[in-house]
Amino acid sequence: MTKPCAFCEIVAGRIQAPIVYEDADTVGFLDFRPVFKGHVLLVPREHIVTLPELPERLLAPLFGAAQRTTEAIVAGLGAQGALVALNNVVSQSVPHVHVHVVPRTKGDGLRGFFWPRTKYADGEAEDYAARLRNAY
Repeated sequence: MTKPCAFCEIVAGRIQAPIVYEDADTVGFLDFRPVFKGHVLLVPREHIVTLPELPERLLAPLFGAAQRTTEAIVAGLGAQGALVALNNVVSQSVPHVHVHVVPRTKGDGLRGFFWPRTKYADGEAEDYAARLRNAY
């Protein structure tokens, strides 16, 4: 039996995640192992494994959400900008296409593609999620 897709489970509400963005085609939620606090994952509601498989009709909704999320990260978290990235197969920890939108500030220590991870304190993820939701 195939293990259910964790991102499809989040989209369906069977796995809890701090949701920061939703529209008819896309859901955005906080990464549970963020590079920096406020790190958002954007996924199409439909289960699609890789970027080449993403139908053209979902490109604009997914990347429009990425554009709005970069703005929300600046407005809601005070970041100076954002890293927007998408792994395709290699380093794609969940086989469901997803866009990373990571808050950035000058001197934050992120170099190249080495992504250190951090953790949220109890209740802190919901605070970050609320701040981002309010900034959309």
